[in-house]
Amino acid sequence: MPTGASESSKTNAAHMIILGINAYHANASAAIVVDGRLIAAVEEERLNRVKYAAGLPVRAIQYCLDEAGARLQDIDHIAIPRDPRARLGTKLRYAMRMPRFALDRIRVMRRFAGIDEDLAAAFELDSKKIRAQVHRIEHHAAHLASAYFVSPFDHAAVLSADGLGDFGSSMWALGEGSQMRVLGDVRFPHSLGIYYAALTQYIGFWKFGDEYKVMGLAAYGQPEFLDEFHRIVYADGPLSFRLGLQYFVHQNQGPEMTWRESGRTPVLGRLFSDYLEQRLGPARKAEEPIEQRHKNIAASMQAALEEVLAKHWNALAEKTQQKALCLAGGVAFNCVANGKIFECSPFERVYVQPAAGDAGLSVGAAFAVNHQVLGRPREFVMEQSGWGPGFSSEQLRGAIERFNGPGDEIQISELAEDALVQETARHIAAGKVTGWFQGRVEWGPRALGQRSILADPQRAEMKEVLNRRIKHRELFRPFAPSILEEAAGEYFERAHPSPFMTFAYRVRPEKRDLIPAATHVDGTARLQTVSRRATPLYWKLLRVFGDLTGVPAVVNTSFNDNEPIVCRPEEALDCFRRTQMDVLVMGNFILEKKLALASGMETFEGVVKRTN
Repeated sequence: MPTGASESSKTNAAHMIILGINAYHANASAAIVVDGRLIAAVEEERLNRVKYAAGLPVRAIQYCLDEAGARLQDIDHIAIPRDPRARLGTKLRYAMRMPRFALDRIRVMRRFAGIDEDLAAAFELDSKKIRAQVHRIEHHAAHLASAYFVSPFDHAAVLSADGLGDFGSSMWALGEGSQMRVLGDVRFPHSLGIYYAALTQYIGFWKFGDEYKVMGLAAYGQPEFLDEFHRIVYADGPLSFRLGLQYFVHQNQGPEMTWRESGRTPVLGRLFSDYLEQRLGPARKAEEPIEQRHKNIAASMQAALEEVLAKHWNALAEKTQQKALCLAGGVAFNCVANGKIFECSPFERVYVQPAAGDAGLSVGAAFAVNHQVLGRPREFVMEQSGWGPGFSSEQLRGAIERFNGPGDEIQISELAEDALVQETARHIAAGKVTGWFQGRVEWGPRALGQRSILADPQRAEMKEVLNRRIKHRELFRPFAPSILEEAAGEYFERAHPSPFMTFAYRVRPEKRDLIPAATHVDGTARLQTVSRRATPLYWKLLRVFGDLTGVPAVVNTSFNDNEPIVCRPEEALDCFRRTQMDVLVMGNFILEKKLALASGMETFEGVVKRTN
């Protein structure tokens, strides 16, 4: 069984070094694997501060090289999650039907073909000095590898589902030891990712990556339109599905995305057709209010997706005879559907890595080369998410000193670990909104206790407080709880680990009044289970908070305000200053706004009296 690794290690060219790069597409990222172990992985957006950044991830590559103690010319293998030869017949057929779309794809392929020249130019090297062998891994094969090869399972069924990659939208495989055997796929134009993105646009959410908003909105509705949705997306076999193509436009013009420039957020063109509006009514404009009809449409689209996925899960379990399942691709972020796997299929164990979407392709491509191409044994399990940049105490101190100029109304303390955790728990229990900046930045879109904003889940008003004072977002969106792994079964109807916040479970009815700020309107929560082994400091904080209040959980939302999650201490300090956050805990430093001290907020002693 492979073992986990959470600490970075320096290396040199004597080791086997594989650099994975997801480039020229949204969620550009880089990852580096040395002797079979992941050393670093980060999305470009964390470093250039452009949400869902595309282009060549130069900053991410440089970070990975630095963390491994290597130079670009030391790399043995470069893994790219795109294969121009994959499904070549399908590509040629659609090239004849959609020449503009085909021309755009040809441009992309040319960029991939010349990636060694682009790297040499970006790093100011003679291209002849880059000795790495470049491997092109099919898009969904990289997704599958990103899930299975870093999972704790020796054998598992593996499923990838997303929008589109190498003209495929879904693929499934059987993982056995250090190899995977692909068993089948679904091809363009049928796509669960495009289905969900199109209906997300129809409901009025047009920003790239807004699908998670509709998943949250669905809880407020009823599947009134499910009969119609059975014509929009449906299973037409045990491991096959189809879209009602008359409801979409991508099959005629291709999904249009502006993404090649690295300095801007990708923009996805319209995916739904006029016929969908004829059947369901006019699309909601972004500035229009959300009506019950829109909530019911969201509930219907979620229910239809779950029906298709449930048939997939059961057929895959029967075909592979496995009890363990690994998921990847953008659809694997649908935590509501993931939470139903255990009741709708024979699978007993499920693993979803924290960057299941396209950012995770850099990790997947690297491990596909390591195992599938080079035949190396598995030695690694991704048990925690801290694979991005971290900062020393000296760096944190310097950032705080530069930030806290003369006259700043901020009180600063430096405490040893036990005192730091005790004081942080007291602040949260007293109702203070607390930034938590620790260790290396998370890999993937979820804040998981490294770059988090924390609050008391016992206070029902905390949802509004966080939305009004910090997040400035739609009020219907839920907040997630982090809970001690060993207490999950006490508060939730399922206790299967959810370390990366990729499952939603029902909160036990008798516990809902204890964590109202973390419980969604439908009685569920997208939880993070926190283990002592994977994230010891965060685990200690939850344990101390539980000792103080009787509830071993906190509300955990991402440390940002309409921007990528903060990475550097300066970004955290800036977010702390411009929002109405009360407290910032950064390394061993606690920063508290003096206005919060004098605000009349309920004292910790009052909390103890109230909860006891």
